[in-house]
Amino acid sequence: MNAPDKLLLPDVQSHLDERNIAINRVGVRAITHPIIIQTPNGPMPSVATYDMAVYLPGDTTGTHMSRFLEVINDCGEALGFESGLYMMSTMLERLESKSGTITVKFPYFVRKTAPVSGVQSLLDYQVTYEIDSNGGHTDFWMTVVVPVTSLCPCSKKISDYGAHNQRSHITMRVQLQQPMPIEDLVAIAESAASCELYGLLKRPDEKYVTERAYENPKFVEDLVRDLAIALNADRRVGRYRVESENFESIHNHSAVAWIEGNKLPPN
Repeated sequence: MNAPDKLLLPDVQSHLDERNIAINRVGVRAITHPIIIQTPNGPMPSVATYDMAVYLPGDTTGTHMSRFLEVINDCGEALGFESGLYMMSTMLERLESKSGTITVKFPYFVRKTAPVSGVQSLLDYQVTYEIDSNGGHTDFWMTVVVPVTSLCPCSKKISDYGAHNQRSHITMRVQLQQPMPIEDLVAIAESAASCELYGLLKRPDEKYVTERAYENPKFVEDLVRDLAIALNADRRVGRYRVESENFESIHNHSAVAWIEGNKLPPN
């Protein structure tokens, strides 16, 4: 087959579909791809999982699946708030659609310094970007899962010595009105906990974090309320959902609480 013959291949996806039933979203799921992420300290490499889909009119047979991969490959800029919105507009243009969704999940690493020894190590956080465009309006949501320590106030109050504590996962899903570094959302979560976590600790650090948690007990209800107060005061955040799951150390179940907030956009 010569080159001119290739140009004559039929485009079956673009054929008229007489069933005329629109599809809310059609696309690809679980694309594993290298990624560069925008950070306050410059670009950071990671590996992401992409889900991408668009609206398909009822009179069109199918979408062009290969174009989703082309969008990822061609958007070479480090991914963040502005570049995420640009990726969405590029996808809608390439796929000739009026609405769509992009979800990007990736591990994000923060270099942390132990509180006493000063030793440095990396701690990973699971991050998700969700970009949704519908009817000309685009929302950018960021979700971060932050592991922390929580210590039970009741246990501390009723015990002659010691108190039970546990690791907790704080999940914060926020609608961004403006760019917001991942580190800022992590800091909000960690400041609400009994104590933050570190990748590497020496003995003086272990003493510090143990006593820090003991001096700062938090119920699961305290965690989400303190998170809500912080997000209500942050003009970069619109709607949000915050959840804390405490993996109890003296029970075979978790304690969980969540709050959903709906703030007006900033003036």
